[in-house]
Amino acid sequence: MTESAVCLLFNQLDILLRQEKELLRGIGKNAVYIRDELGHMRAFLRAADGREENDAQLKEWVKQVREITYDTEDVLAMYMLQFANQRRNTSGWSRYIKKMCAMVKILRARHRIASDFEEIRLRLDNVSKSRERFKDVYDDMNERSSNNTYDTRGDALLLEEAEVVGIEKPKKQLLEWLMQSDDELKVISVVGMGGLGKTTLVKKIYDDASVKANFNSHVWITISENFNLEHLLRDMIYRLASEIMLLPPQNLEAMTGGEMKEYVYKFLEDKTYVIVLDDVWKVDAWKSIRYAFPRMSARGRIIITTRFHDVGNVARCETNGHLYHLSPLTAEKSEELFHRKAFPRNSCPPYLDEISNSILKRCEGLPLAIVVIGGLLATKNNNLEDWKMFERTIGLESQEDSLKGMNKLMSLSYYDLPYYLKACFLYLSIFPEDEFLLKWKIIRLWIAEGFVDAKEGKTKEEVAESYLNELLNRSLIEVADTYYDGRPRKFRIHDILRNYIISKSMEQNLLVVSRGEEMNCPDKIRRMAIDTTFNDTKEHYNVQYLRSLFWLDFVDSKSGLVFQKVLGGRCRLLKVLDIRGAPIDSIPTEVFELYYLKYLCLRSTNIKHIPKSIGNLRNLETLDLKKSKVTELPVDILKLQKLRHLLVYSYYTAHEADGIKIVREIGKLTQLRRLCITKLRREDGMDLCLSLGKLTNLRSLYVSSIEEDEVLDLDHSLSSSLPFLRKVFLHGRLERFPRWLCSIDGLTELHLNWSRLREDPLLHLEGLPNLVCLRMVLFSFEGEELVFKGRKFQKLEILDILELRGLRRVIIEKGSMPHLEQLRFRGCELMEELPKGVELLSNLQFVEFINMSEIFIGRLAEQKYKGGLDWKLGHVSKLEVWNLVNDEWKLQFL
Repeated sequence: MTESAVCLLFNQLDILLRQEKELLRGIGKNAVYIRDELGHMRAFLRAADGREENDAQLKEWVKQVREITYDTEDVLAMYMLQFANQRRNTSGWSRYIKKMCAMVKILRARHRIASDFEEIRLRLDNVSKSRERFKDVYDDMNERSSNNTYDTRGDALLLEEAEVVGIEKPKKQLLEWLMQSDDELKVISVVGMGGLGKTTLVKKIYDDASVKANFNSHVWITISENFNLEHLLRDMIYRLASEIMLLPPQNLEAMTGGEMKEYVYKFLEDKTYVIVLDDVWKVDAWKSIRYAFPRMSARGRIIITTRFHDVGNVARCETNGHLYHLSPLTAEKSEELFHRKAFPRNSCPPYLDEISNSILKRCEGLPLAIVVIGGLLATKNNNLEDWKMFERTIGLESQEDSLKGMNKLMSLSYYDLPYYLKACFLYLSIFPEDEFLLKWKIIRLWIAEGFVDAKEGKTKEEVAESYLNELLNRSLIEVADTYYDGRPRKFRIHDILRNYIISKSMEQNLLVVSRGEEMNCPDKIRRMAIDTTFNDTKEHYNVQYLRSLFWLDFVDSKSGLVFQKVLGGRCRLLKVLDIRGAPIDSIPTEVFELYYLKYLCLRSTNIKHIPKSIGNLRNLETLDLKKSKVTELPVDILKLQKLRHLLVYSYYTAHEADGIKIVREIGKLTQLRRLCITKLRREDGMDLCLSLGKLTNLRSLYVSSIEEDEVLDLDHSLSSSLPFLRKVFLHGRLERFPRWLCSIDGLTELHLNWSRLREDPLLHLEGLPNLVCLRMVLFSFEGEELVFKGRKFQKLEILDILELRGLRRVIIEKGSMPHLEQLRFRGCELMEELPKGVELLSNLQFVEFINMSEIFIGRLAEQKYKGGLDWKLGHVSKLEVWNLVNDEWKLQFL
């Protein structure tokens, strides 16, 4: 984490030294020294990372570097703020005296920063000299010391008693794969977060009598985070030989890695074998050893346990093997295991039922957590007060040895993260317990905080999304909800991990999460999340250097008053301000003085008016007004040239004159990713198309007309092909289909509503190569027939045809929509039979008909009775037919 902070500051100083020489005049030498010294420290910090846990002196040294880094950021930010304000205030001034006053202020600011930088240089110099004490870290610069690893085999022993709790289903599946009769190498990967019991599960399979009886050779090797290939192969040879009472080769110690691989290969090539590679952390670890195992002419099975999806998937794919995602225990199995540990001789007493359930809920089915916490509570002699005290301290630093061991297990995953992911991961602690992590909110916040490095050929949003995918691959977060195309939409983080990162964030002074209780906070708070009432006793908090403020729970009107106090505390460096749900009806004037503000969330507030001073926030990248009471936007919004995300959707309008100007000039907001235009008039269509052509970063577009019969005149050429546009929603009449829409190759989702097209729109859409979801709704097409031509719509997965009142026939030609999974019809009153060719959709999983004609329902029922329906839809997993009967929706049949 400290390395991450150092890298951010190093890059900031490097850019300033190259681009802002005038700004740094008089302090350049010290700035260069600080930049260079921080650059030299990065490799050392990387080697020290994680070792500090077991070395108090090293931990203190790393803390000093971190605080110097933060203080340097503060000094720079304050100085640049004053310089920017003076430069902005003097622009356009004609009076000589005012200009001279501004110059004096800048000179004073330069004097202060020169003094501050000199002090920082001295501190950094002292810390650099004291670095020489840690010679062992220098010795470890190129290779992590084995002292930093943690033997996770001990965790498997902790889970020994879980062998009959929730293990039956995965054990049965893995044994079935293991015993398949094909004589070739197969890899079975077991993937899941730390503490799920992967090692325990595989150990039970490895020791199973059927496995011992059906395979000649059996070897268990623990790989772990740091491994040495030669040591691993040598250990494997010893184990293979000893199992059949053979002596290992006499020259084994002198053999090279290649020679040992060859020995293992020849030893196994005429045998059946099971080899467990436990706790594999890197794809390279598998690749370095894979050719030691014969691929053909022997029934070989490799079982890999890993936290990383890519490790398991690569090994499985290479051998056409299997991958098993190990899930947490069910609520029932969790309770069984917890009671077994917490009450080993008796059942749970009634007075502990409620608190038992509360604590168990925090474990979220994680066997390691259940075993450790249950075992610890067994020592509390069923004392209710002791249990309550323990519940309050879950997630805080604990002196209990068993909980320290569990935290160390979590630390393994944290310290293995690359530097750019550490701050991103800890930052997730801002989200309240039981709240899903919204993908796009995380992405916008990471970018606003400066955690996302720019990469050539990628937008920052794409880089941030790749960071999320890395955390997902490492089993540190999991998918909670997906979009229609399977892409993650929401994530969740296990409570045990969440508690760990909250504690770690406090320790690293990255983020303070206030829960209402008294806390030992650092002198300088830079990021704060408040999820309960902010007590008056906390007004002494130093918010001068606050970068981010999240007010997550406005429980009463008093919360709003305290918020005003906090914001009035000269939080001039704020970059992120999230006050969703605040009981306020206007934006505090202090907000529009926040020069650095990049992210402003006013979602679900009572705010009705956005003042013209919004134009002062020149660095704003995200403005979230969803579910607020804002009904109009000022033209000054167009001054926000860095705005990337304007989240208002269909909740705003504008005065007529302002609305025309916004449509005409919205093309100036070239960083916009999402755009929603409502109440569009026909005569504004050409201006909108001119603006759209300039929005080359646009991802999502929603356009609706001022009235349902008002024409959306969008058939005008664009100056750009909108290469990143993925979603389009058009609500309004289309006299002509927009031709530019047919050329957006990246389009994945299209909604047409009230379009009243007379020509078959499929003729225009069938050439879109990446269209995944198509929804035609409420008079979007007025014709009688839709024809899906052969070999068209090759990636379409979801098709909704709703309320097309004139539609009589749907024809699906062979080869069309080969990947369609979901098909829905609703309110197509003139349709009398199933789509012709529906039986050709071999991947179809769900079909739904709602409010169709009596003739359609009757023929469907008749086909079902005669067996014809099985021929057409027998391959579909789920078929539902709903109709309105006596003002109630009734499921006709499945």
